[in-house]
Amino acid sequence: MLESAYEECLCYELECRNLKFARQLALPIHYKAITLDCAYRMDVVVENLLILELKAVDKLLPIHDAQLLTYLRLSGLTTGLLMNFNVPVLKDGLKRMML
Repeated sequence: MLESAYEECLCYELECRNLKFARQLALPIHYKAITLDCAYRMDVVVENLLILELKAVDKLLPIHDAQLLTYLRLSGLTTGLLMNFNVPVLKDGLKRMML
């Protein structure tokens, strides 16, 4: 399945559990005197505490780690979860990252 389908299902489950979340949340970059609004989009932010970066790839790569770390640094949040759904057992596709 596509990442967007996994995102839809995951957000349904978060909603069923009455958790607050935002999808495809823009993450602006402040550069000198301007703000760039279109730089990054975080897949899901849960309760303004946790960034979920969703993947459906054969293998997580260092670039995926770098992407989540960038989101953590720019957002000011300290915890993120990289979730790869393209694995036989979901726990094998989870990687927790913290600043």
